[in-house]
Amino acid sequence: MSDTVNTLADLGEIAAGGEATTANVAPTPLREQQIDKQGRAYATGRRKNAIARVWLKPGSGKVTVNGRDQSIYFARPTLRLILNQTFQVAGREGQYDVVATVKGGGLSGQAGAVKHGIAQALTRYEPALRSAVKAAGFLTRDSRVVERKKYGRAKARRSFQFSKR
Repeated sequence: MSDTVNTLADLGEIAAGGEATTANVAPTPLREQQIDKQGRAYATGRRKNAIARVWLKPGSGKVTVNGRDQSIYFARPTLRLILNQTFQVAGREGQYDVVATVKGGGLSGQAGAVKHGIAQALTRYEPALRSAVKAAGFLTRDSRVVERKKYGRAKARRSFQFSKR
């Protein structure tokens, strides 16, 4: 057998075990792990006008936002669900502790910012998870923000009420 593949039959013979020139090597992650001296991964998450600084380290699954537990800071269950989506997609529920500080925006935007930060930090701690988290769309910053009010308008697009007389 030769090293060149001219037809599909040659390719079939190589696949069947004739000549195997490449060894079975585990796929290496394209990026390397980014961890600070305390063993944490850091990332910044943004959503609307909220900015979250997120530190991620192995632990029991405790999430602290602005010095308070997530169940106290984000009282609505839907906001806590948003926070944990990244861990569910990656299959890492209860394996990492998260410490986050959030500024700006409302609670919904802050929850989205923390989610974005967790996704970024998780891919920095475990680069092999990047493809799963990226496929779920958690690494993309949601750039939608409130449209500004224009002069001559009641709101961003709404006109003042028309009066015929």
